[in-house]
Amino acid sequence: MGAISMTTTDTEKLVLATIRALAADLTQAFKGGHPGTAMGAAAIGVALWRHLMVYNPKNPNWFNRDRFVLSAGHACLFQYIQLHLSGYDAWTLDALKQYHNPNFGIAAGHPEIEFPGIELTTGLLGQGIANAVGLAMASKHLAASFNKPDFPIVDNTIWCFTGDGCLQEGVGQEALSLAGHLGLGNLVVIYDDNS
Repeated sequence: MGAISMTTTDTEKLVLATIRALAADLTQAFKGGHPGTAMGAAAIGVALWRHLMVYNPKNPNWFNRDRFVLSAGHACLFQYIQLHLSGYDAWTLDALKQYHNPNFGIAAGHPEIEFPGIELTTGLLGQGIANAVGLAMASKHLAASFNKPDFPIVDNTIWCFTGDGCLQEGVGQEALSLAGHLGLGNLVVIYDDNS
């Protein structure tokens, strides 16, 4: 995969500004939460969901979809907004407005696997990295078992979004070491350095 070169159009600038304002509004309404990643990484999210990831919001359980793992689970608002903008039926604006509402589970304070577009529950720092490595290993195994020449049944990518805290945990470091040792070319780790 090569570098992505994009020029930002006025429409894209408006999309990014809208994402950032929505993140600020939702955390203000809740009087808490973590808007920083949703705001700071908005362009990364748009690049992933609009240009890079292969998925189908009308069939969120499609077998060969790319998987997105938000290792930094506290930054879930980033993922929730992208799922909403990508057309996942469950992720309506009304659902987003329930962010952190204890009586409404879909937009909880950390992503939970039972909702469309969420591949696994994360929250403990570093755990998402280890899970992403496991998903990449499983995809490689399935590809080796079922792919035929000129007929790839399994060729998906595992995208793992992480930050400082996850990379400082032993479980994350050890999982990344294993990924490198195994040469998992289907795993992309995106590091957000909060700048």
